[in-house]
Amino acid sequence: MNEFGVSIAVGVDGSRRVALSGRWTLASLAAQTTAVAGQISFREHLPTLWDCLSIEALDSAGAMLLWRAWQRRLPAQIRATPEHLRIFERLAAADAKGNEPRQARPMLQWLADLGATGIGFARQVMDFVASVGDVTLALAHVIRHPGELPLREISANLYKSGVRAMPVTALVGFLIGIVLSYLSALQLRQFGADAYIVDLLGMGIIRELGPVLVAVLVAGRSGSAMTAQLGVMRVTEEIDALTTMGVSCSVRLLLPKVVALAVAMPLLVLWSSAIGLLGGMVAAQIELDVSYRFFLGELPKAVPVANLWIALAKGWVFGTIVAMISCHFGLRVRPNTESLSANTTASVVTSITLVILLDAVFAIMTRNIGIPD
Repeated sequence: MNEFGVSIAVGVDGSRRVALSGRWTLASLAAQTTAVAGQISFREHLPTLWDCLSIEALDSAGAMLLWRAWQRRLPAQIRATPEHLRIFERLAAADAKGNEPRQARPMLQWLADLGATGIGFARQVMDFVASVGDVTLALAHVIRHPGELPLREISANLYKSGVRAMPVTALVGFLIGIVLSYLSALQLRQFGADAYIVDLLGMGIIRELGPVLVAVLVAGRSGSAMTAQLGVMRVTEEIDALTTMGVSCSVRLLLPKVVALAVAMPLLVLWSSAIGLLGGMVAAQIELDVSYRFFLGELPKAVPVANLWIALAKGWVFGTIVAMISCHFGLRVRPNTESLSANTTASVVTSITLVILLDAVFAIMTRNIGIPD
């Protein structure tokens, strides 16, 4: 049995009276939408009175069905309750807004957009410099007052950012070592230079791949977690509560994250590079029959110790930068979920981009350091 009804009466003068009743909702009309649309659509332009007073329920699906039958405008003769008329008025307003002519784009609008982008970037830089200043002042404060050093917070962040990142960095490092060793073996074998695989793996993993891969992994794992944590605290107004109680957010929130990541990153670089060399050594023994003893014996000759110090310096700089960027974007979160997700994404992307740029700077500055004669 239909939950809705359509009654059409034609007068002597040719005018029509269409009486609608029942429930004009999606649940009632779903199976008969096409049939009902054909029943209430008239090709003849005769005076028609639409009596909608008997409609018990009307949702957006039923209203849109009638709106299309009316050629997307209210009929000249209609009887409906005020609530139903408001629904049709909203449809009319939406159509009018969609049909508004688009304003011509000003010729110099691109210049205004460029200026707005530049201003936004300048504000980001200024806020980042302010965050660096806050952390520096917090570090100076705890040096002058060692009793206020947040050891528990530093220990917790060191565990989350360093210890818990060891499995994934080891796995990635081992696989990268294997892949790099296999690809290098294919080329070195053609020239009979099998022994040089030690030089290639040592310099590539210790000096470049180890620090960069660890920084990228930490930025995506620990950096995003830091941004999200500070963002949630901003959304729930915990940071404002700490400030109200007189607790320094720089000492309790920012400094522990920066110190922990600055300490953990060099250690993770050592860990990942060692595992990467292990994977490369295994692949070199399988592919080129380079013994483990020969590999370990030639490694100190092929890779001077200066490269290890360069890798540790990269780890320290990368860790500090990733932590500062993560804290910066975490504090910029506004009290809504969209801002939280956007700033977390921006934190990861910015961290990875700066890590690659800084690695290029390191490569230029240390191009004459640690190169074997």
